Amino acid sequence: MQPEMTMHLIQAALAAVEPGAAVRVAVGRDGDVLSVAGHAYNLRDYDRVFLAGGGKAGAPMAQALAAILGDRLTAGWVNVKEGHLARGTVPAALTIHEARHPVPDAAGLAGAERVLALAREAGARDLLFCLISGGGSALLPAPAASLSLDDVQALTGVLLRCGATINEVNAVRKHVSRLAGGQLARAAAPAAVVSLILSDVVGSPLDVIASGPTVPDGSTFAEALAVLDRYGVTETVPATVRAHLLAGRQGRVPETPKPGDRLFRRVQNVIVGGNAIAAQAAKAEAERLGFHALVLSTYVEGEAREVGRVAAGIAKSLTADGLPLARPACVILGGETTVTVRGAGRGGRNQELALAAALALDGWAGVTVIALATDGTDGPTDAAGAVVTGDTVRRAREQGLDAAAFLAANDAYTFFDRAGGLLRTGPTNTNVNDLTVILAE
Repeated sequence: MQPEMTMHLIQAALAAVEPGAAVRVAVGRDGDVLSVAGHAYNLRDYDRVFLAGGGKAGAPMAQALAAILGDRLTAGWVNVKEGHLARGTVPAALTIHEARHPVPDAAGLAGAERVLALAREAGARDLLFCLISGGGSALLPAPAASLSLDDVQALTGVLLRCGATINEVNAVRKHVSRLAGGQLARAAAPAAVVSLILSDVVGSPLDVIASGPTVPDGSTFAEALAVLDRYGVTETVPATVRAHLLAGRQGRVPETPKPGDRLFRRVQNVIVGGNAIAAQAAKAEAERLGFHALVLSTYVEGEAREVGRVAAGIAKSLTADGLPLARPACVILGGETTVTVRGAGRGGRNQELALAAALALDGWAGVTVIALATDGTDGPTDAAGAVVTGDTVRRAREQGLDAAAFLAANDAYTFFDRAGGLLRTGPTNTNVNDLTVILAE
């Protein structure tokens, strides 16, 4: 497949989930009346309008909302990942603040405190907009009173390496935070709260995206402890974290607010974009390029290397049997895989998926697999993912590279950096999970 065709597919998918456009679709204004997903908010009913949030898509979301609000915006603060700053003008009332991801840092903590302060300042005659997108859990760290930032950093490192799903990881995160798991809404009560959410979680469960800061939390301290037990890391996390979770299970630390809590009566949570939109846009672009195209699923989860082998199997079926589509064919998968890190290499889930697919496709002609993180940063690397063909492993062998050894070491980044195939988009300022595109020419 020609490289420019790959970029056409990627660009079409990303353009469809541009966060500013998503906000402008979700929020309309007619004079003093805002319309948000069927709800009307008359700005004359509110003394002040605040904006707060965090996530990789925070900058364009905040700019779009600030433009809609105009001079009615009293103050705003949004934490974003380093390098994910706004393009263009930012109004004086709005601060866009950089912090580290995926392991939180002091800048993120300082910003989280500002977000909590804005929420607590809001009163019954105020309106608080919360802008939530992928990465918000790490970008809005607010450790529980008995914990330090060092504790949360160590916990995050363990959770990211143990193979837990994002739902499981965030069940723990909610219970070591003062902001996650509905606690930002608790801080803002009795103000009116509207959360605009760009989903980066399979199925878009509101309570999981960025650890659900304005959503009732169905998980418990007991479930958080069960996650640590399930992955054998109970003794690996800091002792202070274990003590805090145990105290919560015993009722000595208040639980996160639950479904039915009266504080959510004035809270509206709205999904403004997600993985399915990006997948359908990639499908439309593939069809424009002459492919028969199908979105097979947007609920793909599991170990990245196993999903990579499944993607290779689909590619083989397209080539050998014309199933599920006649060639030229394009099958699109959406979702988010995980990696259980056992080696000391560098990579991300999409690069690992692509490397596993390359090994399974060795020698197959006319097939391509594209694995893309829609935020532009796959794992702790400067790559968004990788592109492989049936020729990738052969070319690597000619350079003296053992693809299987790199996969065993979780070192897909080094492999593709040497063999070729890395996708480098730079920060996209959006985040709606991952896309795997399988092509048979």
